[in-house]
Amino acid sequence: MTALQNKTNDPTAHLSAEDIEELGRELDVIRARVMDSRGADDAAYIRKVIEVQRTLELTSRVVLLASLFPPAWLAGTVGLSVAKILENMEIGHNVMHGQWDWMRDPKIHSTEWEWDHASPAELWKHSHNELHHTFTNVLGRDNDLGYGIMRVDEDQRWHPIFLAQPLFNVVNALIFEYGIAAYDLEIGKVVKGRRDRGEFRRQGRKVLAKIRRQATRDYVVHPLLSGPSALTTLAANATANVVRNVWTHSVIMCGHFPEGVETFERSSIEGETRGEWYLRQMLGAANIDGGRLLHIMTGNLSFQVEHHLFPDMPSNRYQEIAPEIQDLFERYGLHYVSGSMPRQVGSAWAKVIRLSLPNEVLDALGEGDVGAVVRHLAPVGGTDAEPVAA
Repeated sequence: MTALQNKTNDPTAHLSAEDIEELGRELDVIRARVMDSRGADDAAYIRKVIEVQRTLELTSRVVLLASLFPPAWLAGTVGLSVAKILENMEIGHNVMHGQWDWMRDPKIHSTEWEWDHASPAELWKHSHNELHHTFTNVLGRDNDLGYGIMRVDEDQRWHPIFLAQPLFNVVNALIFEYGIAAYDLEIGKVVKGRRDRGEFRRQGRKVLAKIRRQATRDYVVHPLLSGPSALTTLAANATANVVRNVWTHSVIMCGHFPEGVETFERSSIEGETRGEWYLRQMLGAANIDGGRLLHIMTGNLSFQVEHHLFPDMPSNRYQEIAPEIQDLFERYGLHYVSGSMPRQVGSAWAKVIRLSLPNEVLDALGEGDVGAVVRHLAPVGGTDAEPVAA
């Protein structure tokens, strides 16, 4: 992987400026048609999902009152895990994108919703909606590229610490909601003196207060309500949170990191037109193939391409427009990246592991030169190892 502008074989070279703007106009027509047709069926969909999620969570927590018995523990843990995934993915993420603001229901409005997540909605909406969706896959602008702890592109500068990024990624998956909360606080900028420490402390207190409320609910109140089953209920709640974290992490990796997803130079977005923005969204995301249940459990982020094109479109409409988007890809000679979840997860992990190595080692591996690999890796353990420019 390298930024599209640095590739010798640019997959968009065949498109003229007029082609790109015509593509944008076609996408505007699709967006307008769907947004103008929002109505009772869409409202019924999100209300039904919320009803199912809340019923499942309540039922699972009741079952866990008897979690001392293994069948109850298993049923309650599975149910709670699914409820937490639904709350984060199909409800929280999409509500906070403003997908349901048109309903004018304060209970399902982006300005009012607070989700079951360590990161407060206010912070998440800034880092995700305002930054990530604006600067999608732009090196140096979109911090979602590796979340500041991983190298996921050859044009990102390499440092010996990246040798450990497969381990970082495992840990990040297990505690994903806390990693996102730290990421939303932009701790890296604080360390580098590029962010006001007073504002950081104010936002940090909000994050800690949110985590405290979550921990009190999941690890104190509900276990105590279980009486003799307190410890097993606590274990069930912890397991459900880990399952939710790992699932969410996997879905996000599938949408942004598989092979075939493009990245972009920072300078490439200067003076970017609407058509060019659309094109960047099309090339900077990947989909997951699957059935209706998978789509709902991913928050319809299995249609990540469609979501990045229209982030405020109701999620239940992405599957409807996907064939039209695929047709646009084909007609304009572009590659629509999609695959099964195991394939996409495997591809993303392969990239994380491969790019933990410096470019020189990757080149040597490609040429089968074992001696060159040894020569490049030898200095890494020394005291004078320097980052290698990509």
